[in-house]
Amino acid sequence: MTLSALGPKVNRQFVDGAFGQIHVRTATPEAQMTRPLACLHMSPKSGRIYARFMQAMAADRMVIAHDYPGFGESDAPPAEPHVSIEDYARSLWDVVDELGLQEIDLMGYHTGSEVAVEAARQRPEAVGAIVLIGAPIFTAAELDEMHATYSHVDLDEDGTRFSRMWKSVVAHRGPGMTLEMMAESFAENLRAGEKYEWGHRAAFEYARRFPEVLASLPHRVTVFNPEDDLRTQTLRAPEYLKNGVVLDHPEWGHGFLDAHTGEAVRAVKAALG
Repeated sequence: MTLSALGPKVNRQFVDGAFGQIHVRTATPEAQMTRPLACLHMSPKSGRIYARFMQAMAADRMVIAHDYPGFGESDAPPAEPHVSIEDYARSLWDVVDELGLQEIDLMGYHTGSEVAVEAARQRPEAVGAIVLIGAPIFTAAELDEMHATYSHVDLDEDGTRFSRMWKSVVAHRGPGMTLEMMAESFAENLRAGEKYEWGHRAAFEYARRFPEVLASLPHRVTVFNPEDDLRTQTLRAPEYLKNGVVLDHPEWGHGFLDAHTGEAVRAVKAALG
């Protein structure tokens, strides 16, 4: 099936934000039947991970996916002070305001789960329902391990950074993720240049707050738990959901938005209502 057969075309544009221009993908149906959906990416990727999903999802609603500052084609924040999940969430609201949207639904993937939760904390009245792919609820020991695993690797002529990146993409691939899909995922890692670990750094810093903020939200929250590197942490989510549920999806892994697009769209639509 061609991309054009999936649904509305994905368009791209730039809007102004606190750190410069923000790159945004949008897919808009002929008739808007329900709230727009904002999709928030993992690290160190971009809104591109949602491109195929957006077309299928946009049959009855506008779908947007922006690149966080410093990722994809969005301008980078300064090195100091360190960019934060709060900054990424504010960049979403810059996009929403520029597009003239009112109430939106949110969908976040790993780092994007934190961005979604923080965005809902910042403007609770502007958020309808929330879908999270993974819930980063870490123990202190796990956070220490994450900091070590995702620490910055300096460039060298042997390409150590890139070989580690590729091995990580291969190790974390889910069912149905092809070599071409993995190559595209790997390419997104490279686009951030020397800033590639800023998203992980922000995510691990915010992880200390994430359970508390998640527990405070009155919104309906549906958490999908695929077979990926946050599976164990996501199992801890139920006790932090005031109005939500965790749904097990062991048949999915990284890449499922491309490899299992139809199933993902149906699950998200059911969660959003």
